Amino acid sequence: MPAKPKPPLPLYLTGPTGCGKSAVALLIAEATGGEIICADAYQVYQKIPILTAQPTAEDLARVPHHLYGTVPVTDEMDAGKFERAALAAIAEVQSRNKLPLVVGGSGLYIKALTHGLSPLPPGDPELRRQLELLSTDELADRLLALDPGSAAQLNLQNPRHVTRALEICLLTGQPASELKQSWAMPRSGVRGVFLDLPRDLIYDRINARTHAMVAAGVVAEVAALNEDELSNTASKAIGLWDFRAVADEATSLQEAVASIQQTTRNYAKRQHTWFKRETAFVNIPVSPLDTTREIATRICRIFGFKEPGAG
Repeated sequence: MPAKPKPPLPLYLTGPTGCGKSAVALLIAEATGGEIICADAYQVYQKIPILTAQPTAEDLARVPHHLYGTVPVTDEMDAGKFERAALAAIAEVQSRNKLPLVVGGSGLYIKALTHGLSPLPPGDPELRRQLELLSTDELADRLLALDPGSAAQLNLQNPRHVTRALEICLLTGQPASELKQSWAMPRSGVRGVFLDLPRDLIYDRINARTHAMVAAGVVAEVAALNEDELSNTASKAIGLWDFRAVADEATSLQEAVASIQQTTRNYAKRQHTWFKRETAFVNIPVSPLDTTREIATRICRIFGFKEPGAG
């Protein structure tokens, strides 16, 4: 009997927010018969499709998508949970001999798939008891001193999360934020691309996309959320609280848009720095003159895929 063909390896399509990953992925998926898997920390959430720029109904009708809008906004998400869900989705797509296209810009989530997560120590009951004697403010102050990186990412009013970060620091002698961002050799078979656009082009797209969100009704979308039920993770979606302030008439729409544009630009800078460290990915320079089809065609040629528009 002939050997059963090996399932296609996933292709990771990454880059800073606003770089056009989703549009490129659609063309590659259509050309190859592939399916798209979300690798964005906020696009996995329900109830905020406009805020997080989730695929439109038209996009979903073009090719199968996985994990988008599947997690209740009441649920916490992290890289470990994402890794389990994404690996299951990848395996399901591969079981049908289809190409899994993992698309997104959440660095730690993608790193969980390409490198695995850094091993973290199990809880220490005695140390945990000692930390639980501290007040919320004392825990926050200690974390700020030992691991400012984690302090900047966590809700410092959540004692459970702060205690765990402190526990990791004290047990390993290293900041938890550094452990999570360490880069070892990627897993075998990792292949992917990073769309590298000029900074001014990214900024122009971010500015335009923020206005498009407003036109699509993002303020009403955010106003409909019950903020008391939002998980700590979901509550960190860029723009959520700015648009909420507009809905509550606590700020002007113009001020909110400017704030979101600046925050998103800063995020894009961090994404660029993060993915530059992923040596397993091919860097794809993109100019303002490149069309989405040209970018998708270039990627397909690199990996030997059928090109968009090919018969």
